[in-house]
Amino acid sequence: MGNSYAGQLKSARFEEALHNSIEASLRCSSVVPRPIFSAVHVKPKVEDLDKDLVHRYTQNGSLDFSNNLTVNEMEDDEDDEDMSDSNSPPIPYSQKPAPEGSCTTDGFCQAGKDLRLVSLCMEQIDIPAGFLLVGAKSPNLPEHILVCAVDKRFLPDDHGKNALLGFSGNCIGCGERGFRYFTEFSNHINLKLTTQPKKQKHLKYYLVRSSQGVLSKGPLICWKECRSRQSSTTCHSIKPNSSVSSTVTPENGTTNGYKSGFIQTDAANGNSSHGGKSSASSSTPARPGNYSLSPRPSFASGDQATMFISGPPKKRHRGWYPGSPIPQPGLVVPIPTVRPLSRTESLLSTPVPQTPLTGILQPRPIPAGETVIVPENLLSNSGVRPVILIGYGTLPYFYGNVGDIVVSPLLVNCYKIPQLENKDLEQLGLTGSQLLSVENMILLTIQYLVRLGQHQSRALAESMLTTSEFLKEISYELITGKVSFLASHFKTTSLGDDLDKLLDKMQQRRGDSVVTPFNGDLNEYVSPQEAAAMIPTQNLDLGNETFQIYQPQLTVARKLLSQVCTIADSGSQSLDLGHFSKVDFIIIVPRSEVLVQQTLQRIRQSGVLVDLGLEENGTAYQRAEKYVVRLDNEIQTKFEVFMRRVKQNPYTLFVLVHDNSHVELTSVMSGSLSHGEPGHGLADRVINGREVLEAFNLLVLQVTSCPYTLQTQQSRISPSNEVHWIQLDSTEDMSCEEKLYFGLNEYSKSLQWGITSPLLRCDETFEKMVNTLLERYPRLHSMVVRCYLLIQQYSEALMALTTVASLRDHSTPETLNIMDDLLSCPGKNRSGRGHMLILRVPSVQLAMLAKERLQEVRDKLGLQYRFEVVLGNPASELSVAAHFVARLKTWRGNEAEEWVPRTYQDLEGLPCIVILTGKDPLGETFPRSLKYCDLRLIDSSYLTRTALEQEMGLACCYVSKEVIRGPTAALDLSGKEQERTAASENDTEELLIDLERPQSNSSAVTGTSGSIMENGVSSSSTADKSQKPPPTPSFRSPAPSAGLDEGLSAGPAGPGEPLKQECDSLGPPLASSTTAKPSPSSSGPGALPWPGPPGRAGRPPQAALPPVVILSKAAYSLLGARRGGKLPAAAALLPHPDVAWASPLRPPPPAHAGPEEQSLYYRRWTAARPHHADHGNPPDPASGARACHPRRLLLSGPPQVGKTGSYLQFLRLLFRMLIRLLEVDVYDEAEINTDHSESSEVSQSEGEPWPDIESFSKMPFDVSVHDPKYSSMSLVYTEKLAGVKQEAIKEAKAEEPRKRETTSMMLTKYAAYNTFHHCEQCHQYMDFTSASQMSDSTLHAFTFSSSMLGEEVQLYFIIPKSKESHFVFSKQGKHLESMRLPLVSDKNLNVVKSPIFTPSSGRHEHGLLNLFHAMEGISHLHLLVVKEYEMPLYRKYWPNHIMLVLPGMFNNAGVGAARFLIKELSYHNLELERNRLEELGVKRQCVWPFIVVMDDSCVLWNIHSVQEQTSQPMETGVSSKNVSLKSVLQHMEATPKIVHYAILGIQKWSSRLTSRSLKVPFSRCHVHDFILLNIDLTQNVQYDFNRYFCEDVDFNLRTNSSGLLICRFNNFSLMKKHVQVGGQRDFIIKPKIMVSESMAPILPLQYVCAPDTEHTLLAAPAQFLLEKFLQHASYKLFPKAIRNFRSPVLAIDCYLNIGPEVAVCYISSRPHSSNVHCEGVCFGGLLLYLCDSFVGADLLKKFKFLKGATLCVICQDRSSLRQTIVRLELEDEWQFRLRDEFQTANSSDDKPLYFLTGRHV
Repeated sequence: MGNSYAGQLKSARFEEALHNSIEASLRCSSVVPRPIFSAVHVKPKVEDLDKDLVHRYTQNGSLDFSNNLTVNEMEDDEDDEDMSDSNSPPIPYSQKPAPEGSCTTDGFCQAGKDLRLVSLCMEQIDIPAGFLLVGAKSPNLPEHILVCAVDKRFLPDDHGKNALLGFSGNCIGCGERGFRYFTEFSNHINLKLTTQPKKQKHLKYYLVRSSQGVLSKGPLICWKECRSRQSSTTCHSIKPNSSVSSTVTPENGTTNGYKSGFIQTDAANGNSSHGGKSSASSSTPARPGNYSLSPRPSFASGDQATMFISGPPKKRHRGWYPGSPIPQPGLVVPIPTVRPLSRTESLLSTPVPQTPLTGILQPRPIPAGETVIVPENLLSNSGVRPVILIGYGTLPYFYGNVGDIVVSPLLVNCYKIPQLENKDLEQLGLTGSQLLSVENMILLTIQYLVRLGQHQSRALAESMLTTSEFLKEISYELITGKVSFLASHFKTTSLGDDLDKLLDKMQQRRGDSVVTPFNGDLNEYVSPQEAAAMIPTQNLDLGNETFQIYQPQLTVARKLLSQVCTIADSGSQSLDLGHFSKVDFIIIVPRSEVLVQQTLQRIRQSGVLVDLGLEENGTAYQRAEKYVVRLDNEIQTKFEVFMRRVKQNPYTLFVLVHDNSHVELTSVMSGSLSHGEPGHGLADRVINGREVLEAFNLLVLQVTSCPYTLQTQQSRISPSNEVHWIQLDSTEDMSCEEKLYFGLNEYSKSLQWGITSPLLRCDETFEKMVNTLLERYPRLHSMVVRCYLLIQQYSEALMALTTVASLRDHSTPETLNIMDDLLSCPGKNRSGRGHMLILRVPSVQLAMLAKERLQEVRDKLGLQYRFEVVLGNPASELSVAAHFVARLKTWRGNEAEEWVPRTYQDLEGLPCIVILTGKDPLGETFPRSLKYCDLRLIDSSYLTRTALEQEMGLACCYVSKEVIRGPTAALDLSGKEQERTAASENDTEELLIDLERPQSNSSAVTGTSGSIMENGVSSSSTADKSQKPPPTPSFRSPAPSAGLDEGLSAGPAGPGEPLKQECDSLGPPLASSTTAKPSPSSSGPGALPWPGPPGRAGRPPQAALPPVVILSKAAYSLLGARRGGKLPAAAALLPHPDVAWASPLRPPPPAHAGPEEQSLYYRRWTAARPHHADHGNPPDPASGARACHPRRLLLSGPPQVGKTGSYLQFLRLLFRMLIRLLEVDVYDEAEINTDHSESSEVSQSEGEPWPDIESFSKMPFDVSVHDPKYSSMSLVYTEKLAGVKQEAIKEAKAEEPRKRETTSMMLTKYAAYNTFHHCEQCHQYMDFTSASQMSDSTLHAFTFSSSMLGEEVQLYFIIPKSKESHFVFSKQGKHLESMRLPLVSDKNLNVVKSPIFTPSSGRHEHGLLNLFHAMEGISHLHLLVVKEYEMPLYRKYWPNHIMLVLPGMFNNAGVGAARFLIKELSYHNLELERNRLEELGVKRQCVWPFIVVMDDSCVLWNIHSVQEQTSQPMETGVSSKNVSLKSVLQHMEATPKIVHYAILGIQKWSSRLTSRSLKVPFSRCHVHDFILLNIDLTQNVQYDFNRYFCEDVDFNLRTNSSGLLICRFNNFSLMKKHVQVGGQRDFIIKPKIMVSESMAPILPLQYVCAPDTEHTLLAAPAQFLLEKFLQHASYKLFPKAIRNFRSPVLAIDCYLNIGPEVAVCYISSRPHSSNVHCEGVCFGGLLLYLCDSFVGADLLKKFKFLKGATLCVICQDRSSLRQTIVRLELEDEWQFRLRDEFQTANSSDDKPLYFLTGRHV
């Protein structure tokens, strides 16, 4: 019946139906009616719930009943209800104001005296006769009780009756007496109530004194009438007799186990009380030894086994009275069941009788008939201690042998559903009104419990113990001999023979001979010597020795790297990758010797230590051990050494990998509960230690296959820092992988394949045998019974297969089949290889027993050379008999003499039974020869998701695609053995033929990041995929691609060097040295496939299949197939024993959810238990969010999927990236326009350091632009250009905007850096210390007049205190007067004379503004020139730099404005300094007139020299050396007669620099990006402050036409970094008024429009629009000049880029200027741009134009446009039309530019 129906039923009818159903269930023995309500999460009520109490107790030191609500909380729930007899709504109440001057502090009376019990518990308080001390609760102090004295006549009697109306009480604090109204009294004691004060509501407890005289909380005052049941037993709430009130109840809310009417002395409890606060839960008995019980919050929160007193339920089939859904907490029965853990008795056995607690429990005389008497012989009769589950209402009063019963609130606590938010209810499909009442939920639960059979109850009881506890329980049963009956039962065979005698008889029968080890049947015998000497065929299968990275691992490694970069970029300042140049690591693994060895093997095979530069090649093998640490007692010293390395190497980024991080994640604080467990709290101490959390150069990577315990409400890992294994989505993705992951999901799905031999099995016969035995031995743990049975099964199967065939019928077919396969396989051929069988036996004692027993049976049957029995104990190394080690060495072929197997993978091919013991499997990888996993012992004690997935993880591996594609064919193992073997051998030959080819030398194992799902298998059903795999395994190796992943090894792999292989089980179950070789014939961009398994002669063919897993019935039903898209039942289990559900009412886990959704689900619905390491993760006080550690990541992926390989690869990629951060991409482009400028320059002698002014001034200026960044702009016309073939240029220019070529260079010690660089040397240059804060910079205005701007300009300097020495201030020290300049004659090797100006925009982080290293740390004056709106950002990132802030009017201006203002300011400053120094007697011309103007992307400087001529006359080499900026500037500043040069510069670096280009040491040509500018000589040449593009070409042409010298030093070169942000990046041009977001992009031809038209107006500066328009409009504006370089466009006084198809002839209008020779040239067009008065009509009439040539006149506004046309008499020769007038597409506010076009007549 669903919720909707329940809602319609009358409550009483519903309950009646339930009662009837329960009664029917109780009466009938047949199948019961279907449960009424099946969605309630149940907590069990069964015979052995005392175990649960013990379990809870041993877990966290207090009785933690699943949801840690303290009794205080229960009381508070109740406080909300009005406890008076009326249920009327509360009356709003306004309290009288307190008298003036009186105290209003909570917990104190108005006279200011303390009333809190915690303060008064030791005081002697005198009270008048007839008065009692009672405890009042203040709503403002829920954790405190206030002490009051009240006349007992106004309090109720034992039956809740007979209290006089009214009140009489005294104040204990100030002694004031005679309060007659409770309202008055509540005001006096500052209760501050918002509702009408009522004594029934606020007087809560009687207060009683212990034998030590401590006053503490006693029983509740029973205000309500106690109603009696129909039975003879009634319940009373008894007031303590004031003379016998010695009960201690701690005040902290933990009800500590007393019952009214009993006296309990503290001596019985073994704890003392201090100030009313008990030091531990008082139901804790005394325990031997010094056992500290420090009070902790988690202890206080444990709900005690409480006996509630309130009122009994009525008749059973009627509703209980309406009242609080949470029973009232009263006093509690002391429960002696909770025993010290250093006990000598079993948790599950009948307890040793308790010592009678004489004098401790003394019942008060009570009227007969009102109690329930606990009979003395209850325990001995029933054999177990009955558990009374509090349901609803009150309990009777128990009398007599109360120690024999347990009273538990477990059941009722299940229903304390917290208030759920509406969205949660919606998720559950509920509304608040649909939630059932508590009593109905309890009745429904009883309905279930009634039908719980004996096995379920035993299973439930066992599942309540933690793993450690049930292992102790088993250990106890074995040690105390409780198993002797069971053991004797198994001394005889199933046929009734004495087992040992039978075995002895067989041993005698065969004498000394043993069964042949291999290549023979089980009835062939040889002597032991012969057997030991038999040598199998050598089989060089070193598959697990090669190491390879597969595409999914690479993809996950990249995901990890990407997440690390995200952390670094997050702005939280928690990780600064620019700080580090090296990577180091440590791997922490759980306590497993095999796992340590396995991890060491992976590290050694991967070569990661050499790749990271941590160890030398020769020593890496030995040194690997320092990088793997086991979580045991030795970790402290090893870890201290590691942390010392972390502190001593601040420039190394350390990665702490916590592998299998879900194992033993217990808190250090809960150490008192560990009971000597060795690994307790170690992981917590290491991972969550303060040193680790605070180390800025340490990343923590937690790796796990079961992340659930790390995904709770208290998780320390941010959800965004979780990286999950990739999921494979489609057949296409699958088709490129040879091997696919076969994990838990695939095992579940395989059950639907319908094959005769399923991979996941349950041995029904075995389960029936187990059930029979469990009934016979009810006192033993089921695992003990199962283990003994399993040993017998395997022993008898061995006997049945060798000697006693009659035992065949007594072994289960499953067991017999496994042993048959194990024994017969080695006999089939000379290789002797066979299968591995894992028996999982968690208890070490049981495992040792199993090993001894199976070894004994094996040896007596003569099989000791046929197969090995290995004990897999995490605590010890593997031990294998010498003759088996010899066989393994033969197979491996090249092992050293002393080699022994250290990992399970080393046992590849060995026929063996591995008895795997230990609490959990710890991630060990098993060989490909593993065929069977026997998990029949994994039963009710493993009912959490993590436990089941860990156990199933043993079998997870990679398989060939066919297994998943065609499972029916591949997995039907019912015969046809020979045919399959033969086929397999044929395949082998083909494989090897195909793979023996030369190896590709590519080591770039990159490619498309194939997305592969979590388990590597497509989530859609893959059973019927029809695609056939490629006939041979091919290794797709895409072309090498540069970048982070390019080297998996340090460089490209040589021809003989196999690719490195890395993985968890990717190694063993699939890779081999033969398949690791890439096949060059393979093609395609796909990811690397898993290599196919090389079939081998004699190798069992089924090894390609996943192992067969035999489960217990419980596990099988949980892991079984999904139906209808649902998850297996295991997914809904509690995820891990260390966590608890946050609410019993919660949505089911999301079906089909990816790992991200699962993580969010567990983070919402699970909470860490008190002993969990994350339990203490404090929430942020402000937001309430938990603190996530910013440098902690979680890598989760299914078991054996390849996580180890992935994180080792991640370390490599991280190192590559840090190296990459030490590299820089610089432009690498050859000069342009050089081919047609044959050198006709004046000869210069090579090797001269400086130019000679005489000869240099005679050289002509090369007007062609050679800088490759200008390759797509208009050529500057020269006479040579007229003769160039047009077509050649056309082809060269045809390509549209190209990506500029860059190359990667290592940064050197002389580089310029951005903000991401940090080092010890320059940190003071970069950062302000705490002592000198940002406020130490001062702001200074600096005003000068500019003739060009026609107005005063006010700039601002921001000058840090440390840089003030570079400036001159007025006498008062306030006003900035000038910037100091040196003298021309100064010679100081530690100084660069010229101030350096760097204009920068949009690059506050990425601009290369740190010149400390480039200047070799010497003193220099460096000014950042920034726009006003960007100043705060630059100031934040560069607090120690001088800033020159441009006026606000230039916020949208281009680079021309910055250069113009730098030059204007510098000239003005030069004049000021000349005036200042002149007063000191210095001549004006002696003041240094140069400044450096350099871009913010200049990164490295080089010096070049031509090497000596070699014998070959072809081409001499160029040697280059990196030099500092300081040395370049000092060299240029030392140029003789330097003041006669206008601009000095250097050439742009290119890898194509030739000795020919260096033959001429100095060129007279354009210079860019980095110039030494003479501001005195160029006083009258200005930068065009309007310009956005080509401002330097324009300025160079103006300077040259003024007759000034520009010199380029060719032996120096500049490297420019490719910076991807800021600088002169284009504006995104958008409409002024956005109509919609999704508008088509605006084309350059739309940047102009006809004036006064309805055109889309754009939000961009007019000049910017004009320049962009001109670049693209040459076809429209100057058609006659297109690709016609004989007829260039004439540009007067300006150079503008009008597109690469057009040449521009620059002519200066200034008198005496030097211009290009252009007589006889017919121009194709005329460009007049903002021309000044120097341009006149006469000048223009000197030039000839083609017929149809076009004109473009550009002016600031329409009127000046018309005036210019008239002034220049243009209408004489040019024809204009009205429609040829245009404007830039700005609004009139943005001052558009206007232009007119015309044709030459």
